[in-house]
Amino acid sequence: MVSMNRLNTDERSQIIRCLVDGNSIRATVRITGFSKNTITKFLVEIGAACSKYQDEHFRNLTSRRIQVDEIWSFVGCKNKNVPAEKAGKFGVGSVWTFTAIDADTKLVPCWLVGTRDGGCATEFIQDLAARLRNRIQLTSDGHKMYLEAVEDAFGADIDFAQLVKIYGESAEAVQQKRYSPADCVGCEKHAIMGSPDPKHVSTSYVERQNLTMRMSMRRFTRLTNGFSKKVENHVAALALYFMYYNFVRIHQTLRVTPAMAAGVTDTLWDVADIVALLDSN
Repeated sequence: MVSMNRLNTDERSQIIRCLVDGNSIRATVRITGFSKNTITKFLVEIGAACSKYQDEHFRNLTSRRIQVDEIWSFVGCKNKNVPAEKAGKFGVGSVWTFTAIDADTKLVPCWLVGTRDGGCATEFIQDLAARLRNRIQLTSDGHKMYLEAVEDAFGADIDFAQLVKIYGESAEAVQQKRYSPADCVGCEKHAIMGSPDPKHVSTSYVERQNLTMRMSMRRFTRLTNGFSKKVENHVAALALYFMYYNFVRIHQTLRVTPAMAAGVTDTLWDVADIVALLDSN
């Protein structure tokens, strides 16, 4: 096994490519030959560097249409297995990741790991608002927590709509199906604030991003033993994933990376450029 201090750029790049391509920590150990502690320590350090860089550079964005959503995962164990002494403690059991995506450039300008409630929704939407230069059209699902969160963050300076999906089964019937969602039989578009264009009231892109996250990070797979053991590792993995997604991975439709499409950079990054963030810090 190789220690963290002895990893060179190529070895660190290999670890990153494994982690952002759906491999668990243990799978990355088997592929690279580096120790679990080495890989985990590197993940936390590179995740912090990626988070800092994106937080600093995703400012004054010229986005026009934004979609937001939440994606479920868990840390340590699922809710039914949380020990009594840790019940209600954040970072044990279910956690939700709020994500925003630019419908035009596919950039993910911000995300937040927290609980699915009004407090986290408000923090997330305020963070989003602070990164934007223009008035935007915003679309969310029908969750009520966004109503107050959007008004608090944007006031009246926004075109906001919610896409409410109609399912063919009752909530009780849906809960009996552990892994298959109910059939969506229709959608209702509700204009909440401003004058949102009905043609662009959609959550398709952000929901597709949820699928990409589940495919790219083993810890987000629904039936997995590669789940995050600590919330700090979970946060770090997200920061690394979004750094790779925004700056390195070429979008098949756009033919450039989301960061290039959004004007954040004019350069196609390589994984080695992500590694270099550690030295710059």
